[in-house]
Amino acid sequence: MKNLIDLTGKHILVIGASSGIGRQTAVTLSSVGAKLTLVARREDSLKEAVGELEGTGHAYIPFDITELSEIGTLMKQVVEKGGPLDGMVYSAGRSMYMPLHMFKPEKLQQLFHVNYYAFMECVRQATRKGRYSHGMRIVGVSSVSSLKGNKGQLGYSASKAAMDASVRCMARELADKGVCINTVAPGMTETAMISEFMNSVGPDSTSIKENLGRQYLGIIKPDAVAEVITFLLSPSAGSITGITLPVDGGMTTC
Repeated sequence: MKNLIDLTGKHILVIGASSGIGRQTAVTLSSVGAKLTLVARREDSLKEAVGELEGTGHAYIPFDITELSEIGTLMKQVVEKGGPLDGMVYSAGRSMYMPLHMFKPEKLQQLFHVNYYAFMECVRQATRKGRYSHGMRIVGVSSVSSLKGNKGQLGYSASKAAMDASVRCMARELADKGVCINTVAPGMTETAMISEFMNSVGPDSTSIKENLGRQYLGIIKPDAVAEVITFLLSPSAGSITGITLPVDGGMTTC
């Protein structure tokens, strides 16, 4: 990545940076010179994440992304600290696995609040005048679950599909501002979320076996997803917008 992409001095905001794909993405972005602002709920985890970054000038802001009415204040603070944004990664997310008969509206609301509503508000606030640079690039972390259905994943799949559909619309509108926006759709990735899924259904369950059978390149490492995100944030991807790019070990080909 260092030989192909140079993001030296680019101010990039990573939301959901304390663990998993978001944390690895921050590390990868720092390796190509980006100046990062990390956001997540837990300050202790953010401090640890900053300690893993290469370079200097990075910052972190503890923030609960479910506080939708405060996201505008967050973005103002981010820009005041680090300057207008050249990029943003939305990697915050929540999973929930349960059968249809238990998926009451309030359960769906909990998932959409983090996976969709907060994403939309972050994009809206980050692309206000004075908060972004021309050529800004935005990447949301979606999921292959938006493209492939599984038992017990109704709410998660729906919230990620909403993200993908909205990006196709926002790409056309944000193009007028010189902003590109895309999502990546990882398959089963080595993160705490997939561990939670495996624990909830059991490692020997039919669902796990079917997923691994379809994902014939195996479980994905977080750094593989982070490298794709880094590419989409770079000038090399300047003609790509409004897409959902699977990083799924082949799952969507089955």
